[in-house]
Amino acid sequence: MAACRIPLVLLACGSFNPITNQHMRLFELARDHMHDTGNYQVVKGIVSPVSDGYGKQGLVSAKHRNAMARLALQSSDWLTVDEWESDQPDWTETVITMRHHHGCILKQYQQSTGNSMKRPISTSPPPQLKLLCGADFLDGFRVPGLWRPGHVDELAAAFGLVCVSRGGLRPERAAHESDTLWRHRHNVFLVREWVRNDTSATELRRALRRGLSVKYLLPDAVIDYIGRHGVYTDASERKNRGTPLRPLAEQG
Repeated sequence: MAACRIPLVLLACGSFNPITNQHMRLFELARDHMHDTGNYQVVKGIVSPVSDGYGKQGLVSAKHRNAMARLALQSSDWLTVDEWESDQPDWTETVITMRHHHGCILKQYQQSTGNSMKRPISTSPPPQLKLLCGADFLDGFRVPGLWRPGHVDELAAAFGLVCVSRGGLRPERAAHESDTLWRHRHNVFLVREWVRNDTSATELRRALRRGLSVKYLLPDAVIDYIGRHGVYTDASERKNRGTPLRPLAEQG
């Protein structure tokens, strides 16, 4: 690891319904960007599928979403799927998920370095955890009731965000218009994706329901899994129809 660089773990929360090549590209783009700052060394990436309790229309069971994510990431030597969030009996707020993983990271760091105050000078600094997201994620901060008061501030101040542009969406405006993100702008990293990829999980599910090809948009192992288990159907897309997203129901 480069001298004086801070070890960094990237965490992406979301439906991953299904996980796509674009999801995985976000991690690669973010890692390159954070390395280019000269301040960080990305040591791990975590995919954290949301709980079934999120209530999003068409959300298939976490069992399938986790299995597809594991298949998609089997060729990566630094990305992993974590099932803690999806195993929760109810939807878990993003900040709560961040706190959980941050605690696990610090515990592992303390175990690896020991609790002695006489640590060698060469010991690396504690790893940091930042939330990896797409440009549309920042727009959610402006949706009334979607976030609890104080959670956006904690997310930006205590952890930080790495936000990647997506298609025609640019995170710069959302970051500029949010006073909270502006206050913590040195902990908000905006990554430009020059090779555009507008892959939409919603459109992929539509194609799968219609028996159309999605090859080269999803990993072959994921396509095979979907076919073998009949994951996406007209019935699965009707799931949670008319049900408000859990965050909005919670605030209501």
